[in-house]
Amino acid sequence: MSLYSPSDQTLKVVILLIPQSSLMSLASTLDTMRAANRISRRELFEWQVTTLDGEPATLSCGQRIYPDAKFSEHMSAQLMICIAGFSHQKFITTDQLLAFKRQAKQFAFIGGVDSGSWVLAKAGFLNHRQATIHWEDLEDFRDAYPNIEVKPDRYVIDGKYFTTGGAAPTIDLFLHLIHTRYGKTLALEVASVFIYDGKSQGQVPQSLVTLGALEVEQPKVAGAVRLMEQHLDSPIGSEQIARELGISKRTLESLFRKQLSTSPQQYFKRLRLQAAKRLLIESEHNMQEVAIRCGFNSLAAFSREYKRFFSQSPLKYRQQHKLK
Repeated sequence: MSLYSPSDQTLKVVILLIPQSSLMSLASTLDTMRAANRISRRELFEWQVTTLDGEPATLSCGQRIYPDAKFSEHMSAQLMICIAGFSHQKFITTDQLLAFKRQAKQFAFIGGVDSGSWVLAKAGFLNHRQATIHWEDLEDFRDAYPNIEVKPDRYVIDGKYFTTGGAAPTIDLFLHLIHTRYGKTLALEVASVFIYDGKSQGQVPQSLVTLGALEVEQPKVAGAVRLMEQHLDSPIGSEQIARELGISKRTLESLFRKQLSTSPQQYFKRLRLQAAKRLLIESEHNMQEVAIRCGFNSLAAFSREYKRFFSQSPLKYRQQHKLK
């Protein structure tokens, strides 16, 4: 029976929490299950939070989470979900990864949330399957695992495995699970608890920028931003963006000034520099690689623009802020 087949049985879940995970990713997993139980007045979900060593996990926000148990092969559950985040590789030894691979095989269904996809991939569970990961990691993940069909979707289900791109996509995944397993009415009520529209489907691509109401109020500006996201490493000009949107360059510039108080090219440069800022902290790429990935044709140009925008050189920023 599929995880997503109609059922009236309690779904037992083991959550493996890796240090430096996002609190929102954990909450998105736990609170959707909690809300389903409260609204239905039944224990539709039963869960345990575990860590690899049984010790508390410190999340990226600094909050310590005390587990219910140590992750082991003696756990009784149908679904195991691995939640991971920043610098996950620093918290899993080779021996622990081998043990995880052995122990996780007992579960009928396995999920990866955010950087949990890295852990599942390293354990070999995603070989020759479709998967996703947070948009910041998509390119590196695709490069590291060419035998995985990496998709930019909010969440991906492939057989007994699922992967999600982060906190909000995890809510989408759980609403889908609740809908297919326990009914559409309950899924709508759970979404309403969080004042969440629940409209996003798994196949909807993740976005670098959440445009909210702008997507409805000014779709041409939103469309331009989406095009920019797709060309971070090979910037396109305002003329091409306008042509793709079926408007004039002058109209595009007018819309940007009215909606975002800047020009399209200045906004595009800001988007690329913000992407570079994240890479400086969260990746191991050297300065040249960061520059190339963010569309700068020389390290000197990148350093000059970065310092002009952030009043600090990229090297100094990395030295001061990179996660230990």
